[in-house]
Amino acid sequence: MMRFTLIAKSLCVAALLASTPLSALAQSAEQEDVILIADSVFLQGNNTLTARGNVEAVQGDTRLTATAIVYDSVKDQITIEGPIKIRDGEAVEIFADFAELDTSMQNGLLTSARLVLNEQVTIDAAQARREEGKRTKLDKVAATSCLTCLNGAPLWQIRAKRVTHDQEKQQLFFDNAQFRIMDVPVFYLPRLRLPDPTLERATGFLIPQVRSRSRFGLGVKVPYFIRLGDHKDLTLTPYLSPNTRTLEWRYRQAFTKGEIEFLGAFSKDDFSGVDSRAYLFGTGTFEMPRDYTLSFDIKSTSDNAYLVDYDYSNLDRLNSEVALARTNRLENTKLALSFFESLRASEDNNTLPSVVVSARTEQRLFPRALGGELFWQLEAHSHYRKSDASTDVDLDGIVDGRDVSRVNAELEWRRTWLTNVGLEFGTTASLALDAVHTAQDATLADDNYAQITPTVAAHLRYPLIKTTATGVTHIVEPIGQIAWSGGNIRAGTPPIIANDESTRVEFDEGNLLSLSRFPSDDRRERGLVGALGMNWSRFGPKWETHLTVGQVIRQDVHDDFSLSSGLAGTESDFLVATQLKSQSGIDLTLRTLIDGVNGLNKAEARGAWNNDRLDLGASYVWLGADADEDRASVLSEWNLDSSYRLNRHWTGLANWRYDVASDTTAEAGIGLEYRNECVNARFSVSRRFTSSTTVRPATDLSFTVQILGFSAATTDKSYARTCSKTAG
Repeated sequence: MMRFTLIAKSLCVAALLASTPLSALAQSAEQEDVILIADSVFLQGNNTLTARGNVEAVQGDTRLTATAIVYDSVKDQITIEGPIKIRDGEAVEIFADFAELDTSMQNGLLTSARLVLNEQVTIDAAQARREEGKRTKLDKVAATSCLTCLNGAPLWQIRAKRVTHDQEKQQLFFDNAQFRIMDVPVFYLPRLRLPDPTLERATGFLIPQVRSRSRFGLGVKVPYFIRLGDHKDLTLTPYLSPNTRTLEWRYRQAFTKGEIEFLGAFSKDDFSGVDSRAYLFGTGTFEMPRDYTLSFDIKSTSDNAYLVDYDYSNLDRLNSEVALARTNRLENTKLALSFFESLRASEDNNTLPSVVVSARTEQRLFPRALGGELFWQLEAHSHYRKSDASTDVDLDGIVDGRDVSRVNAELEWRRTWLTNVGLEFGTTASLALDAVHTAQDATLADDNYAQITPTVAAHLRYPLIKTTATGVTHIVEPIGQIAWSGGNIRAGTPPIIANDESTRVEFDEGNLLSLSRFPSDDRRERGLVGALGMNWSRFGPKWETHLTVGQVIRQDVHDDFSLSSGLAGTESDFLVATQLKSQSGIDLTLRTLIDGVNGLNKAEARGAWNNDRLDLGASYVWLGADADEDRASVLSEWNLDSSYRLNRHWTGLANWRYDVASDTTAEAGIGLEYRNECVNARFSVSRRFTSSTTVRPATDLSFTVQILGFSAATTDKSYARTCSKTAG
């Protein structure tokens, strides 16, 4: 009361000093006092203050606008004439025709009220009562996030006898709630609790999903989210259909210096022949002292077909790992323990290297005496097979029980010089020590192997730059390298080191000038090797492109390179790699190896086109037959994944995977999505055509409907409808 008395006195002085009715402003000296602005202000007697015309009152985060405000100091009450708008913070707006509030504007009664939350949910009520600025109680309520045009019914709404909005708990509590679609009652709930749109995490049911699969029948998933605190939660999702009873789950927890997440499911079904089926995926990352990071990635399943049958994952090999790593501009260190499990029917986990231990560190130094950069690395690696066989050889020529341990050390120095004409000349010198121990392999002449490999190399680059009058920049860069590595290639003789790690070699623009193109240090390129190539780049206002062509020429053949690697023989295939990007959203990448005699050995292309309406991604791969890479025939495949926004509310979806080599479709799917400001519905049909001893063809139908507005970050105004100007 004292606060508004001071305001009244200030306003009286302002009124006496003003010759015409101008805006009046009053503010007391106390913190969080009310600021009142109006076209005219006058005092009636000693107790009543009236403000009229464009009235605005502000206190803290609360802002009120109205036609008139009358303050009675005896009753300590404010009467407000509408139209009234009260904005409390950034997320809550209240509209009304008439209101009676206390002087703090935190308690009172409003008639013909409308509550708007986060510009998403609208709640209309006959009257609303504010309590302590924390709760709003509304009577005879209609709530919706849908656009409601004049004389029209919203697409959906919730009618209730009473709704309580608790701003502290960020919850909406409905009494005697009735859910309606196009004003037709669908179901009734005596009590209903929903989060308001500002709440990101709250215990309760999430969006249900209806699915039909050929082996499951029609089923429904009903996820239930459990908030276990500010930093952890659990989601349980029962999946019920005629042929399966499944419980899916997800657990997440955040720590001060880390986070973990686990996904899993447990199933009993009528078609697999397995009593109980389950899977577990888990990831975690933790910050450790001295900038180290501890991470884990766990993958496990009860049987080979479970992940594909239930559409949890398309992985056919599972890799689990625990690692401790530190990476910065001068160091890359990693200690890892890995476990591999194959789900392929053609592979036996007893004869695969299922346990791998690896410790590797790389560091970079800048010696002043030598100049340039000095690199050193040290690695210890061991992989283990469960089988004890030392003479049995599988179809790939690998001994079933072979176990390998190795230690590799390397010291490398690099330095480059730049001439006045822009020619870059660089040298490299390195010394590597490799020691390998092989157990349970009777095909090798010796279980132990050690060799020192010296390497020297020199390279040239000559970038040429031109800028046109239109602002387009061209960069042409011829490149070349010659290198020599010591050691014995042993061409045409039995191997002295088992090839377990470098069976798949990729030749691309990234390793054109590498000293060794093997993916692992268990093998090294030796002898005299040269590389020639050219880079071309174009940078312009509308699009840019990059092109690399190159070839490797060596003095001696290296038997460990497979035919399709592009590096077999004394002359490699021609490498052609290009990329194009445009401002219109087109992104194309192409890489191919051409041998000049038989044509392609490998080719891959990826393309994407993204704009306001289209999201298209496509890829193509072609791999020639290669017995060394376990391909008896050509592999050729198309993949397509796309969505196209047909109009404001409808979006079409499509995906397709086509096996060109066998002229069959492997997977295909189509879908249709409808979305507006208050609902998102999606229907999709997909079919997997592939089959094996563990996986059968399956058809999947899915239908989901999401009610928008009662969850955070669901607003997208591009989908919102508009009312016709001629309505009413």
